[in-house]
Amino acid sequence: MLNRNSILLAACGLALAVLPLVAQDSKPAKLELLKGPATAKLGAVAQIELPAGFSFLDGKTTRALMKASGEPTSGRELGLLMPTNEHWSVIFEFSDIGYVKDDDKNQLDADKLLMSIKAGTEAANKERARAGNPPLIIVGWERPPKYDETTHNLEWAIRATSDGRPLLNYNTRLLGRKGVMEVVLICEPDQLPKTLPTFQHLLAAHKFQSGESYAEYRSGDKVAKYGLAALVLGGAGVGAAKLGLLGPVILFFKKAWKLLIVAFVAVIGFFKKMFGWLFGRRDEQVPRE
Repeated sequence: MLNRNSILLAACGLALAVLPLVAQDSKPAKLELLKGPATAKLGAVAQIELPAGFSFLDGKTTRALMKASGEPTSGRELGLLMPTNEHWSVIFEFSDIGYVKDDDKNQLDADKLLMSIKAGTEAANKERARAGNPPLIIVGWERPPKYDETTHNLEWAIRATSDGRPLLNYNTRLLGRKGVMEVVLICEPDQLPKTLPTFQHLLAAHKFQSGESYAEYRSGDKVAKYGLAALVLGGAGVGAAKLGLLGPVILFFKKAWKLLIVAFVAVIGFFKKMFGWLFGRRDEQVPRE
């Protein structure tokens, strides 16, 4: 078994190997880290208020770090938000699929949706096996799909396991005039009750730019080809097409772990917060998604 010094050296080696690649992808070679309090721009469609104690990587930097660490990108990433001293993060992407009608808001049958997700995941597990990856096992809803007619937000969360490890991501879809803001909260399953209130408070400060909100729909605007149920099943997710209906769970966990290692090593002020847990430091918290 590797000791803590060996793990630290390996992590440092990873950072040193990745950072030159980030430098090649971004001109100039600079980690665009925004610290709160500040307003974080989510592309040209939205923004979110970043409180003190939180940091934000813009879409370009997020994609550069993902590419440098060997992760596929959808090209739609708009940012990565993370608290300085807690163990979770949030990824934002935008799908310009058009205006999603909410006509099926009263027809979100959780049992039927879960059956479809399980069937799709079982089929996708065959592909995972051929690729040498462990299967995903659906445990069930952590929170069944729920649509808020006032905010036009759709939320749900599914528990799963892979290779004996519990997995969970909390999905939120913020409907806009021209598409959907896809927001994924990544946290350890047992930390969701503690994390969710803070996450929801942050999300309440999300705002579409003028002309981009759901209420500003105009006749003649592009309309999405599917509704709310399809969003739950992954109709708007690039990860779903590649990895199966629950593929984003694994994908986002991998993204967060690698991105946080690279980002925190690159920002010297965060170095000890990232690796303090290796030395049993109790006074420093570490993102370990």
